[in-house]
Amino acid sequence: MTVAGDQQDKQMSLSQTGDQRKSSRVSRETISAISVAVLCVILLLGARFVSPSLGSWSQVETVLVLGSFLIVLSFGQGLVILTGGLDLSLPAVVTLGGILATNWVGATDPGAWYLLIVVLLICAGVGLVSAIGIVWLRVPPFIMTLAMSIIVSSALLGYTRGTPRGGAPEVALALMKSKMLGMPTPILFVIAFIIIAALFQSRSVPGRYLYAIGTNADAARIAGVPVVLMQILPYVISATCAGLVGIMLVGYSNGATLRMGDDYLLPSIAAVVIGGSSILGGRGTFLGTVGGALLLTTLGTIISAIGLQIGLRTIIEGAVVLIALLLLRDELFQKLGSLWR
Repeated sequence: MTVAGDQQDKQMSLSQTGDQRKSSRVSRETISAISVAVLCVILLLGARFVSPSLGSWSQVETVLVLGSFLIVLSFGQGLVILTGGLDLSLPAVVTLGGILATNWVGATDPGAWYLLIVVLLICAGVGLVSAIGIVWLRVPPFIMTLAMSIIVSSALLGYTRGTPRGGAPEVALALMKSKMLGMPTPILFVIAFIIIAALFQSRSVPGRYLYAIGTNADAARIAGVPVVLMQILPYVISATCAGLVGIMLVGYSNGATLRMGDDYLLPSIAAVVIGGSSILGGRGTFLGTVGGALLLTTLGTIISAIGLQIGLRTIIEGAVVLIALLLLRDELFQKLGSLWR
């Protein structure tokens, strides 16, 4: 009886410790998300001192519309990073989604909107191939996704012969250019996307499995988590999100280019890390990632409106990202707390 009681006490102690760690993790990530949101507000309010047009409601709408691309893309990248991986194929898959949407559907055949689903399935297939190489063939994520990016980009170059043709599908135009309830439709779409994605990552069973795998894959396997399937899933979701962003960009710009996804790779990683996620996996929330994406978009919009040169613009963006990362590190708060005490 004594031995059984001791074992029960140990299990209760471990459970309480795990709950405390989980509560601490959620608290830190919540603080990170709030901090990033505050930085966005400070940037917008501070911009009004530079130009009265900056920081207005129309400017906020512009930031939300432009940020919708990075928010959707960063969700998939965040899931991959949550499991300790990295997806470098996103720019190529974004371009793949945009080019296939304009070539297969275009503006001339509104009845063929269902082909957009096929486009997303093809993009998901690219993620599946990457995942198979990473999970089963043990190719490092950096190498596998980079190789897939090169393959897809080269295939698109041959498919289009260097010149993508076709216009934006009517569905994409309606999504990105129309208004609903007095607000731009992409803002309402991204709000719905944020709610669904946040619930999936933080509240669903697959989302909890991803946290467990990112923390310790071996322990998750022992606990009965389908590790192989859960390691494949993030890459498929990431590629699907990239294809969706390609369709959204086509609707926004009314056309596709061979380099339309190139500007989103590093911001998709930076948004996830700025939002409080660990690049090593096992930690992060999508709401924090949303804050990071909006921060980067706000910064880029303000710098473009000011009219700074591209070199100085890049330096300022890099400095702000670095400062944000330093301010949101737990170690910094711990050191400041010890100095204060």
